[in-house]
Amino acid sequence: MNSALVPVKGLAAGKSRLRGALAREKLPALTLAMLGDVLEALRGVEAIGRIGVVTPDAAVCDAAKRAGAEGLLRGEPLNPALDAAAADWADPAGALLVVLGDVAGAASAELAALFEALDDLGGRGAVLAPARDGGSAALLRRPPHIVPNCFGAQSARAHREAARQGGVSFRQLELPSLAIDLDCREDIAALLQSPGPARRTRALLAELGLAGDA
Repeated sequence: MNSALVPVKGLAAGKSRLRGALAREKLPALTLAMLGDVLEALRGVEAIGRIGVVTPDAAVCDAAKRAGAEGLLRGEPLNPALDAAAADWADPAGALLVVLGDVAGAASAELAALFEALDDLGGRGAVLAPARDGGSAALLRRPPHIVPNCFGAQSARAHREAARQGGVSFRQLELPSLAIDLDCREDIAALLQSPGPARRTRALLAELGLAGDA
């Protein structure tokens, strides 16, 4: 079975770089809106049979469950948490997709394109959708551990290099709906101008009076 993992920080710690654009008390609502949009996009991908949210926050786990995903409570830093979740939860014979929880504009069709690209590689290897800041917005692998988790600053390059060193078949797709991970005020404008759906996130930004940032 193919599965997808969505890492999300704790609500008290997330999106600190947006505090100049949003009041601190609104940041948890933004985190949950973005998560809801990502989960909706994942549910629209026929190839995915199971979705989990990896987080240190019980409230995020509860939100994931209400949205039809599984909440995987992990206290480790990002990459060790993903490693542990993949080992304990993902089907070792299936493909594993990791999508960042702040890629609110994610579109189901572009997520599905990652699986199509993996099929083009013969069903084994890694397919990456980079974020515009050099990070990895989404990474699909089969088997799940064929390329290590290197998420963080400039992780697209790190994942490419890990695949090269491991002799792993690799493809990178430039997908507009996955290019923006919402980290700073400039990303708000970019998201609002992007083609991705982001239904919940757009509605919240409009409610907060930020739709004019586009």
